[in-house]
Amino acid sequence: MDHAALTDAGTADAGTGNTPRPHLNHLLARARALGPLPVVVAYPCDATSVQSACEAAQAGLIDPIFVGPRARVLAAAQQAGLDAAALRIHDTPDAPRAAAAQAVALCRDGQAAALMKGSLHTDELLGAAMAKEAALRGERRVSHVFVLDVPGFNRPLLMTDCVVNITPALMDKRDIAQNAIELAQAIGIARPRVAVLSAVETVNPAIPGTIDAAALCKMADRGQIQGGVFDGPLAYDNAISLASARNKGIVSSVAGEPDILLVPNLEAGNMVYKQLVYMANAECAGLALGMKVPVILTSRSDSVASRIASCALAVLRSRTDVATGSGA
Repeated sequence: MDHAALTDAGTADAGTGNTPRPHLNHLLARARALGPLPVVVAYPCDATSVQSACEAAQAGLIDPIFVGPRARVLAAAQQAGLDAAALRIHDTPDAPRAAAAQAVALCRDGQAAALMKGSLHTDELLGAAMAKEAALRGERRVSHVFVLDVPGFNRPLLMTDCVVNITPALMDKRDIAQNAIELAQAIGIARPRVAVLSAVETVNPAIPGTIDAAALCKMADRGQIQGGVFDGPLAYDNAISLASARNKGIVSSVAGEPDILLVPNLEAGNMVYKQLVYMANAECAGLALGMKVPVILTSRSDSVASRIASCALAVLRSRTDVATGSGA
């Protein structure tokens, strides 16, 4: 994958308290009403991977197919205190890449509608999914979108791309934005407001992200990106705070009221979302989009609640039509 960071996605220590998660809970309820989605779980060889998939199944979100070495999957289920006899397992050699290839093949052949990461590395899973023989690649660039439930924030907040693309070029950002818009629509935001972030709110040739932000806004005006309302460049403070935007004289239908934060690069996005998790007690779920099936990327540090919420996102994205087209 050129220009792509295959990092572990997820939230460390998220959801460890008893903070209510109204936005994610609402999405869980909406997804549950659509019925379980067949999801293949690649190389689930630790207790958390098996437990989270089983709990998502118990919540009525997914119908999991576990792909990996049978003995290790059964051992992980036993460690999690689960009924191993109830698991549907496709046995593979004890090699993450072999499990990933088999999991991807099940999606390609229509036996599963989403792909979920187990205890293998992200590059092993995405590498298999993006291989030519997998036939899962769409026309757009693959990107990742977080949906964050931030205490005190009055709606879910989407952020992209904090996981996959390191330094996306302008046309990559177009795809990243379109993927995020369609996920926003799938979770019920009919016309999402997109704040294109940079360090400042004015165009400055010395800061390339401001040039991209201005171009993306004009591309949205011309229909090259569909379904969202754009503004940018916006600094983080005036993107999030209506008072800050007013203090700086910014007149905008996006500033202070964003649904999507489009970050300039992975470093900036990764730091911002982790600050929200560690300092604001945010819980987040996420998907990789741009392929023919959504990919639920998890991290070893993800809470089970975060993993289950990511399954709900996959259900909603797979089973909800969006206004901008059929998706990735």
